[in-house]
Amino acid sequence: QVLSLPIVVIVHGNQDNNAKATVLWDNAFSEIDRVPFVVAERVPWEKMCDTLNLKFMAEVQTTKGLLKEHYFFLAQKIFNDHSARFEDFQSRHVSWAQFNKEILPGRGFTFWQWFDGVLDLTKRCLKSYWSDRLIMGFISKQYVCKLLSAEPDGTFLLRFSDSEIGGVTIAYVIRGKDGSSQVENIQPFSAKDLSIRSLGDRIRDLEQLRNLYPNIPKDQAFGSHYNSEWGSPR
Repeated sequence: QVLSLPIVVIVHGNQDNNAKATVLWDNAFSEIDRVPFVVAERVPWEKMCDTLNLKFMAEVQTTKGLLKEHYFFLAQKIFNDHSARFEDFQSRHVSWAQFNKEILPGRGFTFWQWFDGVLDLTKRCLKSYWSDRLIMGFISKQYVCKLLSAEPDGTFLLRFSDSEIGGVTIAYVIRGKDGSSQVENIQPFSAKDLSIRSLGDRIRDLEQLRNLYPNIPKDQAFGSHYNSEWGSPR
C-alpha cells in the first residue's frame, strides 16, 4: 500500500471549486500519521498565508509571490475585521468554515471561491502583468481611495474586484468641476473580456489613464504589453 495525495471524486463540474478547496486544505494541513480523513478544523493564519502564496505561485507559474500588504488585505477579508493591525492577525487561527463555507459579508460567495477566481483570471490572462508587478491586486477599494486621492489627475492602479469572482478593475483619479479629486472604478474585466481584448490594449485605449501609481507613465509601464496589430489607440 502507498499513501496518496488527497483525492476528491465529483459528479458535476459545479463541485470542482469545493473539491479543490478540500484537496488544498487536506494537503496543506493534515498530519502524515493522522487517522484517515481527520484534518485540523482550524489552522494558524501564518500557515494559511504560506499555503495561499505557494498555491498562487504554482497555479500562475510565476516567481512573484504575495507581499505583506496582500496578506493584510486577505486577513481583513477572511476575518471580516478592518480595525485590526497586521500584527494582530499573526496570532489568529482561521477555520475551514471561514475558508470555504461561510459566505463573505454582503457577497454571494466564500473566501475560497473568490480567491480561486483570482487564481484562474491571473493564470489565464494576467500572468505577465502580475510578474512585472503592474497589478497591485489584493487591495480594498477603501485603501485605493486613500492612496489615490492626493495623486495627480489620471493616476491609476489595478486591483482584483472585491464584489465579483474573477474580475480585475482599474481605479483612477479624476478631478471634479470644483477641483476636488474623485476616485472612479471601471467595471471589472473578466477573463472573457480580456480574451477579446487584452488588458494592456484596454489601458492604452482609455485616455483618462496617464500614470500607473505612484508615477510611472502608462506607456512606459504597459508598452511591452500592447498589441501592435491593433494599431493606434482609438
